[in-house]
Amino acid sequence: MSLIVQKFGGSSVANPERIKNVASRVAEYYKRGDSVVVVVSALGDTTDDLLDLAGQITKTPSRRELDMLLSTGEQISVSLLAMALHELKCEAISFTGAQVGIRTDSSYTKARIVDINTQRLWAALKEKKVTLVAGFQGMDSNHEITTLGRGGSDLTAVALAKVLSADSCEIYTDVDGIYTADPRLVKDAVKISKISYEEMLELASSGAQVMQARSIEVAGKFNIPLHVRSSFTKNEGTWIVKEEKSMEEVLVRGVSSNKDEAKLTVSGLPNKPGVAATIFRMLADEGINVDMIIQNIGDPNHTDISFTLPKSDADTAVNSLQKISRKVGFKKISTDLGLSKVSVVGIGMRSHAGVAAAMFEVLGKNGINIEMISTSEIKISCVVKRQDMEKAVKLLHQKFELGKKTKKK
Repeated sequence: MSLIVQKFGGSSVANPERIKNVASRVAEYYKRGDSVVVVVSALGDTTDDLLDLAGQITKTPSRRELDMLLSTGEQISVSLLAMALHELKCEAISFTGAQVGIRTDSSYTKARIVDINTQRLWAALKEKKVTLVAGFQGMDSNHEITTLGRGGSDLTAVALAKVLSADSCEIYTDVDGIYTADPRLVKDAVKISKISYEEMLELASSGAQVMQARSIEVAGKFNIPLHVRSSFTKNEGTWIVKEEKSMEEVLVRGVSSNKDEAKLTVSGLPNKPGVAATIFRMLADEGINVDMIIQNIGDPNHTDISFTLPKSDADTAVNSLQKISRKVGFKKISTDLGLSKVSVVGIGMRSHAGVAAAMFEVLGKNGINIEMISTSEIKISCVVKRQDMEKAVKLLHQKFELGKKTKKK
């Protein structure tokens, strides 16, 4: 008998038929004697639909009220799954994040987990019940409902696996693992059987949408092996594990892309200490994650700062910057919302020179202009025009022979 944490994404529970399918899969584990904790996302596109509803009311909804609204999606799916399990003669009970003691900070829409009181979870498991938890949500110290950001159900599952010392953590989605590129964009993209936490974190933070980046970070920190697999087949998926020596033999592991990048340029800033700190502290306080940053000195007294951020945060960033315009003393803010980011990732890059040169050459030869560049030990990212993103992904996947290499192994 094992203690297993399973997470099912929105596409896995998109309609009653799929909810029944998930119940059948969970029941298999339950009936063989395993203790099972199941984390569930909102049905299908429910979260997007709720955001659309909010947008019809106001363009600037209160973040607290957004969390009140968005948390209802997971409560619907977790209760329906409990009913489906009851139909299969499985003892099951559903809980909200708050009910199982998931305590967070007060950063609405992007809260971080502070602690989990496992008392109620263990009580339900001791009673031999499948324990169902609404993902993506928790409660702060003031008893306010909070949500964990896009993909937050992954984080819920990984955090529960950690505090419960689970034997395994399975992430079920609508694809059967992690691929060398988005298979919807690249036809010869192939499944990766095993990938390191570090590589997966870079892919996720660069746009790969299979798992939330923060959940990978937590899994790597506590060495929790993750099995990403399809909820529609019994096939083996992709294991996300600690780095192994054999992994270094693969130069580039995959190509990822994020089509929704925005670039803001703050022009005419005074060229003096503390100005950049003021700008980025304000953005951090708003919960805005900045990616690439470039500073250009136009003349000895003034400078321009450009940075990228999620397109969804652009309006908030502009509004916040305008509030401190007099304090900081810049001349204007320019925005470019038509950008995307393309990245190549692989721990083998650490010991191989020339990856950046090869990447820039193939993009340049095919008429794709690079707007901004950032690098790390195992990742190179380029910002390009959105209309060039798909072409760039295909060219890079071909250049580094990702499909071919994987098939040879």
